[in-house]
Amino acid sequence: MKKLLKALGIFVLFIGLLVAMAYLTGNGYLMKGLWASYLHGYNSASIGDARFFKTHTIETGTGSQWPLSENYNKTPLSSELRTTLENGQTVAFLVIKNDSIVAEQYWDNYSAASHSNSFSMAKSITTMLAQIAIQKGLLTGWNQKVKTLFPELKGTHAEELELWHLSTMSSGLDWDEKYKDPFSITAKAYYGSDVEKLILNLPIVDEPGKVHNYQSGSTQLLGMCVMKTTGKSLSELASDWLWKPLQAENAALWHTDDKGMELAYCCFNSNARDFARFGKMMLHHGNWNGTQILDSAFVAKATSPSLVPFYGYAYWLDDSQGTKVFYQRGILGQYVITIPEYNTVAVRLGHYCRPTSEGKHHSDDFHEIVDGVLKMVAPKSM
Repeated sequence: MKKLLKALGIFVLFIGLLVAMAYLTGNGYLMKGLWASYLHGYNSASIGDARFFKTHTIETGTGSQWPLSENYNKTPLSSELRTTLENGQTVAFLVIKNDSIVAEQYWDNYSAASHSNSFSMAKSITTMLAQIAIQKGLLTGWNQKVKTLFPELKGTHAEELELWHLSTMSSGLDWDEKYKDPFSITAKAYYGSDVEKLILNLPIVDEPGKVHNYQSGSTQLLGMCVMKTTGKSLSELASDWLWKPLQAENAALWHTDDKGMELAYCCFNSNARDFARFGKMMLHHGNWNGTQILDSAFVAKATSPSLVPFYGYAYWLDDSQGTKVFYQRGILGQYVITIPEYNTVAVRLGHYCRPTSEGKHHSDDFHEIVDGVLKMVAPKSM
């Protein structure tokens, strides 16, 4: 027994030294990352990890239910689509055509009201909030210089940085988007305690507006600009400017750092039915049941190519299957897919997404989901 207690004491001392070393070297965030992932059975961030973070609530007002189509759940999912969904550990799948739900299914004890982390789908939400701030005259326009809001911004090209560079992923920020490296800037931003300090210490090293380079830090800086000019949190703005006007049924959650700043690039938690409201609004050129939330000209710009054919203003773009598709995307295959030609919105939430092949910009399972949805909503043409 004495040997066991001694061994246990040495182990506890070793762990204590590791923790102390992590904090002394400025890597204390690793402890949170370890706790929120590996010690709970995950090898990275997960769709239910809001319980490990501080969060702000995005309040809703008078919610409205989605109408059900007369053909609701009468068309079974194709075997190919079902295989794709189940292999990806999907928890929610929803298809809306002509503003009514035609298909809906849940797995893994999830329901129509279950929260799920949307990861980088939040980038589109932050861009929407920036656009509304422009519409309200709180930001002067997408060409506004970022240094008018953050004069302390660093780097050779800091003077040139404009808001549109942040949304289109062409900021030139010194940021390397790596998800599996625990020492990467992405991990520090996700699990760290002060995301604003982290971002403002990063210089603008390349000329903005020239090269597309997907960076979560760019969206974080955009969200910081919105918060700076409004004096409000992103969650407050999302509630007043989006969630209430969209008549969301359930309150949402947004991850924050330890100081209460939202991770603007990530981690808006909601459910498939409420996420689908973004798709319907964009499908109707920024309008929700008669209320113009986003300027229609901006919706057209956001869902059209910017520097590259596959990305606009925080929206992914694809037309490889014979029709225009634009969508919000999260790293584990969180999708709000809008297909204007067929007046259709599809939402997929889940635990896993097949990696995007080198040289491609959309994962194979995304194409398989779009193909399956098209066969449901346009069977005669497929």
